[in-house]
Amino acid sequence: MSERVFTFPTYDLAQSILGQHNRYLQMMNEVIPADIVSRGDTVVIKGDELQVEALYRTLEELVFLYKEGSTITESQVRIAAKMVMNGKGDALHSMFEDTLSVTMRGKSITPKTEGQKQYVDSIRKNTITFGIGPAGTGKTFLAVALAAFYLKNRNVDKIILTRPAVEAGERLGFLPGELQDKVDPYLRPLYDALHEMFGIEQVQRFMERGTIEVAPLAYMRGRTLENAFVILDEAQNTTAEQMKMFLTRLGNNSKMVVNGDKTQIDLPPRVVSGLGEAEKVLRHVPGINMVYFSDQDVVRHDLVGRIVKAYDQYHERKLAGETAETNAASKEHVAKG
Repeated sequence: MSERVFTFPTYDLAQSILGQHNRYLQMMNEVIPADIVSRGDTVVIKGDELQVEALYRTLEELVFLYKEGSTITESQVRIAAKMVMNGKGDALHSMFEDTLSVTMRGKSITPKTEGQKQYVDSIRKNTITFGIGPAGTGKTFLAVALAAFYLKNRNVDKIILTRPAVEAGERLGFLPGELQDKVDPYLRPLYDALHEMFGIEQVQRFMERGTIEVAPLAYMRGRTLENAFVILDEAQNTTAEQMKMFLTRLGNNSKMVVNGDKTQIDLPPRVVSGLGEAEKVLRHVPGINMVYFSDQDVVRHDLVGRIVKAYDQYHERKLAGETAETNAASKEHVAKG
């Protein structure tokens, strides 16, 4: 049994770190189980030495971040506790202090998980970055935030956002006249992220001038995308041909970000996902990097991460069972032969 007492410099600072009615402290305790008693500007921590030290370190890190100007949020508290508990507390400073962009409301956009930080660093370093992982990990939002930064700083001349419109019946080389109207609902997540960065009116002006383009993937055919920050969303629903077509649109002084979740493929049966094929074909090509997200990177409600993890485990067991059945059938066939 170990015990430590954490004392805040001021009572007001304690309130900012512990949250209203100790809400933030309770969240830390959910991640790092220990016996805690909070009184005024002190927190008494008792329990296993490893857990006591982790909770104490989490409080230290949050105090540091607050003094550096960060506004402490539920998300930061939860992530800080998880990273410290996993022995990755040293990475917290560089992660939370890495401002990608600032929203219309003045909110700083920073990576919230280790996976997000790797993703952001990869986009900066590489010409093409693949972000592969479950929904809720912030892939699209972070890519748009970086695109906004590049545009504001005149590193690029335009932002191009695209996604395959599988649900609207898009086929490569065939574009019905009113497809744009049909696919607009499927482009909504991209519009939402842009509105957060620039505001609705500014986005509209940019789109009228061609500075921002939001279009279905088929609109990319035959073009060369130069001086642009290009984001392909829902890439798991591209065919192999569409993915190759898109990637070979790359022009000078451009960046491409390709995001997708291989567990949410909506393609017809026996149609190969372009994302899966590209992952295998391009893995070792210089200038291209693959970043993988997990349930640990989900930044929505905690329950979303647990849902993602449960489904992943289910599919792993199902795949293992199918493989075992196939092997057994194969052995039986050989034995009969």
